[in-house]
Amino acid sequence: MKYEAVIGLEIHIQLTTRTKMFCSCPVVGYDVPPNTAVCPVCLGMPGALPVPNKKAVHYALMLANALKCKINKRSIFARKNYFYPDLPKGYQITQDEIPIAEDGKLLLRLPDGTQKIVRIRRIHLEEDAAKSYHIGTGEITLVDFNRCGVPLIEIVSEPDMRTPLEAATYVMKLRQLVTYLGICAGDMEKGNLRVDANVSVRKIGQTELGTRTELKNLNSFRFLQKALQYEIERHIKLLESGEKVEKQTLLWDEHQSKTVLMRTKEESSDYRYFPEPDILELVVTDDQISNAEKDVGELPDERIERFMRSYNLSRELAESLCATKSFSDYADRVLEAVKDKKAAANWLLVEVMRIINEKNISADELKVSPEELAKLLNMLSDGEITRPIAKKVFKRMAESGDRVEEIISSMQVKVINDDSQIEKIVDEVLQENADAVRKYKAGKKGVFGFFMGQIMKKTRGQVDPKVVNKILLEKLEG
Repeated sequence: MKYEAVIGLEIHIQLTTRTKMFCSCPVVGYDVPPNTAVCPVCLGMPGALPVPNKKAVHYALMLANALKCKINKRSIFARKNYFYPDLPKGYQITQDEIPIAEDGKLLLRLPDGTQKIVRIRRIHLEEDAAKSYHIGTGEITLVDFNRCGVPLIEIVSEPDMRTPLEAATYVMKLRQLVTYLGICAGDMEKGNLRVDANVSVRKIGQTELGTRTELKNLNSFRFLQKALQYEIERHIKLLESGEKVEKQTLLWDEHQSKTVLMRTKEESSDYRYFPEPDILELVVTDDQISNAEKDVGELPDERIERFMRSYNLSRELAESLCATKSFSDYADRVLEAVKDKKAAANWLLVEVMRIINEKNISADELKVSPEELAKLLNMLSDGEITRPIAKKVFKRMAESGDRVEEIISSMQVKVINDDSQIEKIVDEVLQENADAVRKYKAGKKGVFGFFMGQIMKKTRGQVDPKVVNKILLEKLEG
């Protein structure tokens, strides 16, 4: 490969504030009737004055701290001018020359185990545009202004990524970070997190950047990777054939599996940025910065390292447990209270995750408390119940929310620990299946599993399979 890709990303995250960026209108979902969560400020009526949302500023400071950015104690809002039906004022209030924070970094751990630092150029606050609805084949467009003015943070990276996989890993990591901080819901399908990608190619060893194209509104990790891969290959084909890459803004068409032209690429000067005259300088104090730092809490990478260190888990297990904050909060309380940490980690990732996926809930909505699950797992590790019984009990707990002792008492599923009683049951099974015994002794060892199944059925799973295995083997081979 003679060429390398150069990728930079611009990510808009919708903040989980109660009200909009510059007015007191509530932030609502799409289930609210169109154009009902609006006021003169977000509709751009003459004489209406915007006032910055204090909570949005706090969230921006939290993110700046988490990304190790330099915080500008004085920043400026600006007007970004462009004309489109979803922009009632004819401009967007954003930050240009002096953003709230800049010069940060995000550490990525790639699937092959290598690490990469992506530099963050800037993060800035701005307002969202309205939502357009295209009817039929596009002859009619309706605009819902409920979303207009919703607070956003834009995170602009340096062009440090070289592959679509690195870009997808960066977005995944950033999504994990903002959801851990609690400042964004992170649902890409609902537009909580939107990705624009700038991509160019250049010959390996060359330092000068090539002509870039911008891919807009990539709303899934898969689309991001596919669109970037397509665009990289398209750039290379153009250059190899002696043609030039044009500066364009493109959309990804999933049906055609190709990028399509949205518009020719604008330059910064096209937007005619100038300071917003209706908003004074945004001044943040040392106390505000300190309070934001306190609210950051334990970050994903820090939690992963703690899980590895405190619970003696592999990195793979720790990363899986810490994928989301709600699940890792739940797992943390379970792991703290159990004896067998690794077995508990695997139970969490298989049995608990199965319930979460089946019910489409988060970990904090489970009816089984971490403390009750820990009791169940400790009974399993102590040999008081078998794994099949533990799974049945857990399923009942997840449905009813009852305590583990109550369920085990009602099911009467204590383990049979008396070897003589187990031996008697094994003898019964062998006597009832004389033909299978003859087959085993004739060399058909596969029927061993049949015997195990019959014994577990007869005992309702109340025996330790290892003990049964040992006694059964002695009987058949003796």
